[in-house]
Amino acid sequence: MFYIRACLLVIVLFFFPSLRGQDNFVAYWQPATSINYMVAPGYQHNFSLTNRSYAYRDNQWELSGRQLDLAHFSTWKFVDNQSVGFGLQYRFRKWFEPDRGNELRLTQQFNYTRKPFATRFGQRLRAEQRIFKSRTIHRFRYRFALDRPLMGEKLDVGEPYLVATGEILLSVGNAQIPQWDHRLGFNAGWLITSGTKLQAGIEYRMEDFSNLATDVFFLNTTLVLSL
Repeated sequence: MFYIRACLLVIVLFFFPSLRGQDNFVAYWQPATSINYMVAPGYQHNFSLTNRSYAYRDNQWELSGRQLDLAHFSTWKFVDNQSVGFGLQYRFRKWFEPDRGNELRLTQQFNYTRKPFATRFGQRLRAEQRIFKSRTIHRFRYRFALDRPLMGEKLDVGEPYLVATGEILLSVGNAQIPQWDHRLGFNAGWLITSGTKLQAGIEYRMEDFSNLATDVFFLNTTLVLSL
């Protein structure tokens, strides 16, 4: 657990102050709970509940709710290192900000991984349809990720691990200028039991970087249960 706290402290101390001084900067705290359920060999369901709250905006600190996401994802692994998935998500936004609408999201995914040594590499392609009351936005995403245990070549109960991700996104829709985003994430986790993980980390997003760039910072905490 010491490794997790030390890594997060170093990143926040060096990374966050430089972002906070910029215009168009927002920070969020985003806790989540995720449950994985193996239906059959190679076929898995995932259910998640995620809350997003403002932590810093308009040049001041605050803690106020922004949205609540309820999601389900089904994944089918058709070979050892390749899988396809389909997701359904509903975002409750109007509860927290009455002038903003809720969102229904459909997701299709292809995932490819390889693990030549202790480090696992993954590539993910996603297509999403973000359905609002007045419009639909189509989003296309590519993510590269790596993860590895911090103690030895195999992750055992009670040991920490690291996850790093980089992702680029393109959003298009009627009467809308195409929007490009990119995201960088770093998380440290701990395998508490064989079916329980606790993960915490940060994510930096540059939204609409080809037009009016906005810097967004996330502090993420996630409890992952595997049944």
